[in-house]
Amino acid sequence: MAEEKDILNEEATEETEAVETNENTAEAVETKTASPEVNEEISIEDQLKAAQEKTAELEAKLEEAENRYYRLQADFENSRRRARLDLEASEKYRAQSLIINLLPAIDNFERALQMEADEEQAKSILQGMEMVYRSLLEALKNEGAEPIEAVGKEFDPHIHQAVMQVNEEGFDSNHVVEEFQKGYILKDRVIRPSMVKVNQ
Repeated sequence: MAEEKDILNEEATEETEAVETNENTAEAVETKTASPEVNEEISIEDQLKAAQEKTAELEAKLEEAENRYYRLQADFENSRRRARLDLEASEKYRAQSLIINLLPAIDNFERALQMEADEEQAKSILQGMEMVYRSLLEALKNEGAEPIEAVGKEFDPHIHQAVMQVNEEGFDSNHVVEEFQKGYILKDRVIRPSMVKVNQ
């Protein structure tokens, strides 16, 4: 009888140990099963955060590239505009250097034409010179160059160069009394100001 009790106790103990072992195993399995889900959730959050950071970085690079593109485009447009304006100015004032070189010759013609001639031969020479002089002025006019009006006009420092100041009756204050050297303007550009005497 005592032996049967011992056997029963041993069997009960073994069953209890088996149940505890099974419970521990189940808990371990549950823990192992739950752990990958938690790790997976953490991993997805990390990936989402990394993706957002990468997106923000790419957006910043895109914005920088767009700004650089717009700056380059603006620089290109400015360069094209400057080149066009330079070409237009070059075309507009193409005769300027030639006209400037001709002005001393025209001045000499004007001084020569102020001479009085008594002989017929001298008169005919002066007439020929006057014809050449008028042809030169016509050529200048065709290129857009014209003499600046001075005597009797109000002094303008942009087109007149005052070399003397006098006090004469018959002229308004700050008006040109006399012109020493004729000035010329090419279209809208002064290529030589008039040298003048100005009334106070």
